[in-house]
Parts: sequence; structure tokens; C-alpha cells
Amino acid sequence: MSFLPTSLRRRALAAAAGAASLTLLVSGCGSGDKKEEQAGAGVPAEAGAFPVTIKSALGEAVIKSRPKRVVTLGQGSAETAIALGNIPVGIESYAWGSDKSGYLPWIHDAVTKAGGTLPKQFKGGEELDVEAITELDPDVILAPWSGITQKQYDLLKDIAPTVAYPDKAWSTDWDQQIDLVAKALGQPTKAKELTSKIDKQLADAADTRPGYKNVTFSYIYTSGPGTLGVFKPDEQRVKMLSKLGLKVDPVVDTFKETDGTDSALIGLENANKLSASDIAFTFYTDEKTRQETEAQPLYAAIPAVGKGALVYSADQSFVTASSMLNPLTVPYSIERYLPMIDAAVAKAGK
Repeated sequence: MSFLPTSLRRRALAAAAGAASLTLLVSGCGSGDKKEEQAGAGVPAEAGAFPVTIKSALGEAVIKSRPKRVVTLGQGSAETAIALGNIPVGIESYAWGSDKSGYLPWIHDAVTKAGGTLPKQFKGGEELDVEAITELDPDVILAPWSGITQKQYDLLKDIAPTVAYPDKAWSTDWDQQIDLVAKALGQPTKAKELTSKIDKQLADAADTRPGYKNVTFSYIYTSGPGTLGVFKPDEQRVKMLSKLGLKVDPVVDTFKETDGTDSALIGLENANKLSASDIAFTFYTDEKTRQETEAQPLYAAIPAVGKGALVYSADQSFVTASSMLNPLTVPYSIERYLPMIDAAVAKAGK
């Protein structure tokens, strides 16, 4: 799941993919008839946008003309495609953060508002449903922020040109992802508009909270009893908070990154090193995990935790949205985040 570092995310994705299936509100958009296009699939490509070749760590995607049937894997690509006016015909399912509709709420709301057809959902992760993707008859498969393997890529590229990650799985920067999706859909100049809009939304929110600039924070996580990790400044959820005006605790930069995950496993024995964090952010997969984690003396001794200046939510949709920067999750997160942060700042006495 996106809220975990890469090593943990792979295992979580596999578990989510094997969970009991949900009743989804899907349409018959996977008929395989190329004439059946999504709302917005008529968005014209920019002059000279095609043909285009997009290189990735797993291979090259040669896209000869404007894709009309888009399939997305991983996270963030569906949201960017929708923001560009291209509603995918299929997306990887994400049960953990979905609401009662069976969809991530910002995707459901955006597609509904646009008058489009909700994309068909299919299993991803280690149980990637290649047959379901084939039936969707895509013109392009977008997976720049995903964990697809070389073996999966080799199957997918025979179905349609597939855009994978430029370097490592789950390591694509948020603005780089927007660039890649926009390029694949023939709207390369629109990428800057989307990233600028995201920056402005966060800057405008920061302007309403000038006091945040005097507040330091760390974003912590655990993977079981006795563990403690910290997300690094370039990780997407940390980047979002920084853009809201908060300052990353300088000690975070001193921790050695763990295996290209934009995070560092520091161990609970080093929890005292976070003493300069005015507030802390985290997530728990469930209430039992929260109670077990906070019952650990070393964890409870972190000043921000002890003061109750800890920002967390049991809302799986919010945890998912606030874990990534894209055109749909940022506005969804901002309105929910600010009151939570305000409460933590007050408890920290800032």
C-alpha cells in the first residue's frame, strides 16, 4: 500500500489483492470494442505529440497515436489521467482506501462529476489480473508509480505500450509521474499546469496557517513491535506537509535511507532522537495496532506522542490520499488535514 515504504508495500499489495472481493459499481466499459470510448477520450493531442517513445527501467513504450482506452496500474496515474480529461477504462483496485462505493472516493467523485463511466477494477500487485487487462483492450497501460515486475511488464507490453517507472519500483517523484502520464496521453505541456496548480493549492493553504513555519515535524511509522521508521524529506507525504509550511525535523536528514525507500528504519531504541519534533505524523492499520504501538514505553516517550501532538487518522481513504501528491488527492487531503494539524500544534504549545 502506498502508505508503507517499498519493502512493506509489496507485501501489503499482495495481501490486499488476495482479500475478499468487493461489490463494485462498474460498467461494461471492458467490452473490448475500440469504438466504446470513455468520456474525455476525445481530448485532442497536442501537435507533434505522437509518435512518442517513453523509456523506463523495464523497457520502452512506443505510442504511435493518441490513446483512447487507458488502463492504469499502481497509484496516481488514474488521477492524473482523469485530471487531463482521460477517464481510464480500467484501474488497479485498491480495497484498503476505498469507500462504500468500492472506489477511492476522489476517483469516484471526479468521474461522476465529469459524467463518465467508472473504470472497471482488477487485481494488482503479485496477483495482477493480466486477463482482465487484456479484455479491456487498452491502447496504453500507465504504471510509472507502481511495483510491476519485469515478468509482468513483459506480459503487459504485448497487450499495449506500457509505461513503467524510470528507475526503481515505487520511486517515481510525484511531478515526474505527472510528466510521464501527460506525455503518454499526448498532452505534455499540460503537465506543468497540473503541477503548478498543486503547488498553488498547497501554498494557498500554507498562507492561511503562517504559524506552521515555526513548527517542526517528523513522519514516523512502525512495522511491528520494537520497530520505528521515519519518512525522509523527499517522500510524497512528507513533501505535502512541507509544502503546507511545516518544517521537517533536521534530525531526519541524519538518518540513513533504507534501500531506496525514501525512509529510514531507525529502531525504537532511537526514538529519543526525535525530541526536537514539535509534532509527529503517523498511521495505523487498525485500532488494535494503534493501542499496541502507543503502549510501548519508548514510543510513548517521544515528546510529540507524549503531548498528544500526534496526527493520525483511522480513515483509510484519508491515509491513502495524504500519502501521495496528485491532482485529485491534494485538494481532498488539504481540507481534512488542516483541522487535524491545528489540533496537534495546539497540544504542542506552538
